[in-house]
Amino acid sequence: MPTEAKRETIAALTEEARSSRAMIVSEYRGLKVSELSEIRRNLRKQNVAYHVVKNRLMKIAAKNAGSDVVGVLLDGPNAIAFIKGDEGTSTKAVLDAFRPYRLIKVTGGVIGDQVINAEGVIRLSQLPGRDVLLAQMAGAIAAPMATMAGLFDAPLRDIAGLVQALADKAEALPELSA
Repeated sequence: MPTEAKRETIAALTEEARSSRAMIVSEYRGLKVSELSEIRRNLRKQNVAYHVVKNRLMKIAAKNAGSDVVGVLLDGPNAIAFIKGDEGTSTKAVLDAFRPYRLIKVTGGVIGDQVINAEGVIRLSQLPGRDVLLAQMAGAIAAPMATMAGLFDAPLRDIAGLVQALADKAEALPELSA
């Protein structure tokens, strides 16, 4: 029978999992409490919660949250970064926070219902932010339309140029004959 403390932990982890857009699972073995606190403090500024979890309790919480795929990554002592903001930017912030501590090993992550390995987490951190990707997409859509508008405008420009040349020629002819 679970204790009240475990029920509260499961409820808190369930809420974290529900409100997160992504999770990064890491092995923290060998870190001091002060180092974990420093990582938490740095990540909190980036809208990321970092919790040391018991695997069994996290599996229950993930199942309660409707996404039990994170259970595949839970083996050994784990800590999970719960990302609430932009996945790419926040993942980069998480990896930057881990960088000074060589003992931390990223084991994988979850985005929605998709499990990614450690290499996938690194690639995700290298993606540009959501705003940049949207701007690039808008540019990719607008560029062909601008080209097409230029192509449709070209015959009108050419006709206008011909009319202007004829008008210039007509003005020049009476001067020659006078």
